[in-house]
Amino acid sequence: MYSPTRLAGYAVLLLTPAALLARGLLTTGLSAPVVGLEVGLVLAGGVAVVAEREHALEAPGAYEPERGDLLDALAVLVAAVVTYVLSVRAGLGPVVASALVGLLAGVFATEIAVPAYCGSFVGMASPTLFPSVGHLALAGLLSGAAFVAAERAFAGFGGKLGTLALFGCATTAVVTDATYAAGGTFRWTSAALVVPVAVVGAVGAVVLSVRLELGAVVGSALVGLLAGLVLPMVPFGPGETLAAAAFCASFVGMSSTDRLGGEGRVALAGAVCGLVFVAVAAAFVGAGGKLGTVAFVSCVTTSGAETALSRTLRV
Repeated sequence: MYSPTRLAGYAVLLLTPAALLARGLLTTGLSAPVVGLEVGLVLAGGVAVVAEREHALEAPGAYEPERGDLLDALAVLVAAVVTYVLSVRAGLGPVVASALVGLLAGVFATEIAVPAYCGSFVGMASPTLFPSVGHLALAGLLSGAAFVAAERAFAGFGGKLGTLALFGCATTAVVTDATYAAGGTFRWTSAALVVPVAVVGAVGAVVLSVRLELGAVVGSALVGLLAGLVLPMVPFGPGETLAAAAFCASFVGMSSTDRLGGEGRVALAGAVCGLVFVAVAAAFVGAGGKLGTVAFVSCVTTSGAETALSRTLRV
């Protein structure tokens, strides 16, 4: 029998990306490019989801709460509130605020860097969605609980932390009857800028993380901080959008080498990330964790497509 805690964590990591894709599909009016892309994502991702089930749910040993679980959940909550204050009250904006919190945690609080980075994604939520710190704190609590429950599920996939953050934000939005920020769909021509930026963000993060041995949190945070400070000032293209795309793709670069080994695979997942970023632009606008969920979808589907191709060639 599956542990209820593990089952809940696994379900969160399945249902949250599914909700993002479904909402993205509906907000674009069932356009052919988005339908085609999402069908491919579901087919490829399904392979990885089935393969992950055994590891996430059938691994030996029942779940037993530990003191560290409480510390992790608390780190998610505190980082969420700190990031929100830096983003909204201090005016740093969501990308710079989240990247800064992640960088500080990755350098000075390594034991809780991962849950703190997860919490920073919750704190990227728009004040339109959560006008008070109280609402934001509730999202942080829910994301912290999901973080603990999903410890074994999809370990090593980039974007997992953001997916847990989006779960907390979306659930809180339902409970509090919050209204998402206004946002329109992107033209597919914007992919010509977004996809290359996403590829560079993903590869840059994995180089910093693996090649320079800075670790996944610091590697991603450095890419986000650089993108958040520099790209809004470039004379071409929508700078804020490109900064968000680069930060989004940096989560792809957080994948472990056994999930996406080598810069080539990371670059491919980064390109997929750029396409998904454009496709779901109008979904869950202003919710923290959306960027990470986009990266998670991209990593899981890239891994699933590779597994399916490998099995086909063996046959």
